[in-house]
Amino acid sequence: MALSKTEKREKIKLRIRKRIKGTAEKPRISVFRSNKQIYAQAVDDVSGVTLAAASSREKEIAAVTGKKKSEVAVLVGKRLAAVCREKGIETVVFDRSGYQYHGRVKSLADGAREGGLKF
Repeated sequence: MALSKTEKREKIKLRIRKRIKGTAEKPRISVFRSNKQIYAQAVDDVSGVTLAAASSREKEIAAVTGKKKSEVAVLVGKRLAAVCREKGIETVVFDRSGYQYHGRVKSLADGAREGGLKF
């Protein structure tokens, strides 16, 4: 029997997670996107702690109207980069969580790069 779309993404996600690990010095940026929102967080996998997070539901980002979802993803990436830079994080590992590196996921990554993160 064929796998559903979400089951296929979960398999890809686990395959990626086997190879990508985040540390306190170089955390993993994990992305989750729903149909309307996008979320990103910097995770230290060694101690199992979220170091920084940003989403399209935050007040200053949600207040922006008239933007496409990919434009909002750029704002989320810049917000995550700002929070990471405040905490002294400059280099990260990007985890696309099984999504294609295209559209909103790519826009979020570009926004994080514009904000000053290196990956």
